[in-house]
Amino acid sequence: MDQEALQKATKLLEKSKYTTAFTGAGISVESGIPPFRGPEGLWSRYDPTVLDINYFHQHPEESWAVIKEIFYDFFGKAKPNVAHFALARLEEKGKLTNIITQNIDNLHQEAGSHEVYEFHGNSHSLVCTRCGKHFDIRAISLKALPVLCDQCGGLIKPDFIFFGEGIPAVAYQKSLEAARNADVFLVIGTTGEIMPASQIPFLAKENGAKIIEVNTQPSQFTHQITDVFLQGKAANVMETLVNNLIRPE
Repeated sequence: MDQEALQKATKLLEKSKYTTAFTGAGISVESGIPPFRGPEGLWSRYDPTVLDINYFHQHPEESWAVIKEIFYDFFGKAKPNVAHFALARLEEKGKLTNIITQNIDNLHQEAGSHEVYEFHGNSHSLVCTRCGKHFDIRAISLKALPVLCDQCGGLIKPDFIFFGEGIPAVAYQKSLEAARNADVFLVIGTTGEIMPASQIPFLAKENGAKIIEVNTQPSQFTHQITDVFLQGKAANVMETLVNNLIRPE
């Protein structure tokens, strides 16, 4: 890791009064969750059509079979890694104001973070498409598919964004607010390929934020808006950065 860049990032975070972390698939890879895109991504193994909202309504049993396999049989075993815990520690010490995440895996909350804006929703929550009732995945049996509402008999879907759906309004507004207010915007494990989420760091930059980027490879942000690029895996970089920033008491 570039020590000069590490020291510069540490100083920016020390001076910041409002720091936002913006996380993507790269922060959860070390928890065993692969990205959706790319040669090793989930869409190289599964047809993304199963997460199209119209297809889901027309073929709920087929969609739910794949959803169960990916998000609950596989992802359900994932645990937070060092990078998630590092962000939770930053928040606990008053060095991180909030997190905007594109991930739906709930790992930030499991690590102890509280102020998390879920741009694409959360797989641990489900919602009835007819009456709007919400369910916790732990209270739902996935033995019989598709999953139906115990209140109205309507089709239940995971409460994350399918293709063809809009961004949750509250998460969207809070994300815009954080981007406009941040002194430092910490981009971790996201390449900037997914719209409209990819525009949030640009909004932060336009409003005067310093951009610290943590990625294994240069991204869409690196040569356009990034002020400090910390190249490496999220867990290693974040652990080192947080230890630099927060001295043992």
